[in-house]
Amino acid sequence: MKILIASDIHGSLYYLNKLLNVYNDIKPDKFILLGDLYYHGPRNNLPMEYNPMEVSMALNNINKDKKLYVIKGNCDAEVDQMISLFKFRSGLKLTINNKKFYFTHGHKYNIDNVYNGCDILVYGHFHTGFIKEKDGKVFVNSGSISLPKNNTKNSYLVIEDNNIKLLDFDNNIIDSYKF
Repeated sequence: MKILIASDIHGSLYYLNKLLNVYNDIKPDKFILLGDLYYHGPRNNLPMEYNPMEVSMALNNINKDKKLYVIKGNCDAEVDQMISLFKFRSGLKLTINNKKFYFTHGHKYNIDNVYNGCDILVYGHFHTGFIKEKDGKVFVNSGSISLPKNNTKNSYLVIEDNNIKLLDFDNNIIDSYKF
């Protein structure tokens, strides 16, 4: 099974198109977006090619494959669901190779506020990609595809077999973890 995961698009059509190129190249079985799809938020600058309506149309189009799972982020509002042809979830539980994963946005559950029903917690929100182990759990942050912070790269995740890879858009592996 191959899963593509990204977070914090914040309305950037430019970076969504880069991510959709990855989607088309790797042909994942599942495509998980960890929230903050359209709005850039009051603390962020406008991302490159800010166009929330075009982002929604592109995501609605990709949803025809029925591989898209979307987690609601702190910048996602009720009105966003009106332009989206997919459901926003509060979280997503998956078991992959006997490991319990929980996918969330990160504003509620993260490395500092642990969701206890999983082995591996995957989230975004902080715009800083990493993979860390702490107290017997693995914490994976996808970073942000459009507005990375703390001198990190625009990044996304790929889970394949028993590997998690944090990648940039030049296909460089930033971090990885075998489970």
